[in-house]
Amino acid sequence: MRNVSLVVAAAMLPAAALAQTLPDPGRLKADVDKLVSFGTRHTMSDPISKTRGIGAARRWFAGELATIGKQCGGCIKVEQVERVVRGERAPNGVNIVDVLGIQRGTDPTRVVIVQGHIDSRVTDVMNATADAPGANDDGSGTVLVLEAARLLSKQKFAATIVYAALSGEEQGLFGGRLLADTAKQRGWTVSAVLNNDIVGNTVGTDGTVVADRVRVFSEGIEAAEPIEAQLARRASGGEDDSPSRALAKTIRDVARTMPGGLEVLAIGRPDRFGRGGDHSAFLEAGFPAAVRFSEGVENFAAQHQDLRPGFGDTADKMNFPYLAKVTAINVATIRRLAAAPAAPETVTLASAFADAGPAAPGGSFGQAVIGTKVSWKPVAGAAGYRVHWRRADKSDWTDHVDVGGSGTANAIVKGVIVDDYFLGVSSLAANGAESLTTFGGLAPRRSPPAKPATPPAVSSSGQ
Repeated sequence: MRNVSLVVAAAMLPAAALAQTLPDPGRLKADVDKLVSFGTRHTMSDPISKTRGIGAARRWFAGELATIGKQCGGCIKVEQVERVVRGERAPNGVNIVDVLGIQRGTDPTRVVIVQGHIDSRVTDVMNATADAPGANDDGSGTVLVLEAARLLSKQKFAATIVYAALSGEEQGLFGGRLLADTAKQRGWTVSAVLNNDIVGNTVGTDGTVVADRVRVFSEGIEAAEPIEAQLARRASGGEDDSPSRALAKTIRDVARTMPGGLEVLAIGRPDRFGRGGDHSAFLEAGFPAAVRFSEGVENFAAQHQDLRPGFGDTADKMNFPYLAKVTAINVATIRRLAAAPAAPETVTLASAFADAGPAAPGGSFGQAVIGTKVSWKPVAGAAGYRVHWRRADKSDWTDHVDVGGSGTANAIVKGVIVDDYFLGVSSLAANGAESLTTFGGLAPRRSPPAKPATPPAVSSSGQ
């Protein structure tokens, strides 16, 4: 095993350049005000009008992405994917349209997704005509996606970045399911999904102010994990190290390096208690690294409310410097993961032994445990790997060693006994960018998937 020195250079902008590309609270506010100006963005509102309804809002979002794409020499391609769906909240059927900005990386099939839902609603989820400003829910997530595109389009990355404004969240999480099916049909390897939903408020319903943290929700046992893989994870102690948990911990680590930033409260639950969001469909479809960002405290008087004194989801209840900080954490996380190779698919562990010599005169030879052997399948594009470990009563990685190069498939960590420690492996790019960490266990993390059912047809169009 040999250490390699991997210098973080191309993956990160110089400090002076970064200072000029921080999220702009004023621009975020202007974008929220524009979304509010469309009156309602209810999924079943007018799709044709140029000034009111979800159609006008989606076209504005697509136009903004197109402008950003022109400014970076065509680095972002704007597309729409759509599908007619029916459900309890859409009994007559509605055309669900997701607007995507695709910033192609050197690997067009490996994808990092940042998303928010553009639709809004009032108290009656079926009321498609009343004013539904949706400033925070989820204008905040939608404009975060736009701001991320403005900032990240200034760089080139290994992974492809998808900037998504989803429709139909309030009617049944339809837009997330549509995008997850699109990812399946296009054969994307999804390294991460950052779902931002309600991320711009700091005052709770009772007046409590929480302006110093953001919540990130992540699943433990994978929604699509076969029972055999679940049992292997249980036997290995990996319940807190699923891909989504690894993503949440990475987000928390990234936030800790940002001066004046927010604390990331990494909550070990797929979403708020008993609730769900547009990342859920990715988890169910077998894309296990998907999390939800949500503000530190919710104001229920400003969610799903008819407009009246003291109630309504309006921009005056938002905190745009706070939203800028949440945006900055998203951008920094995407910047890291999109610059890195994919995470190792599978990491397995075994005790490492050394010949201990004769046990006694005339006795047989014995063996002594000297550490842990860590094995993985080499990752395309990796310049090296980072083997992490921590004592088994800890939740965060405490130590690591870098090994290389690209074809390396195992390492022996001396003095680290597998009974007492957890270990995992991440991939490193030549510039030092690091992937998520894959937890090491007794067996492959995921058993071979069954042949997936053909998802409903998705139509798409470029703009």
